[in-house]
Amino acid sequence: MIMILICFLAPWLAMFLRGHAVQGVLCILLHLSLIGWIPATIWALIVCRDRQAA
Repeated sequence: MIMILICFLAPWLAMFLRGHAVQGVLCILLHLSLIGWIPATIWALIVCRDRQAA
């Protein structure tokens, strides 16, 4: 539950916490623009869900 909240507020942080440093940097670049915030959030949610399923 906490991880989903982090995905919405700071998607780049969720990437770093899951061990995806390069994806985290790309996510920061997306998150810097308002248009990129939504795809960054969706991307972080997908990464978190894949990690929980494994």
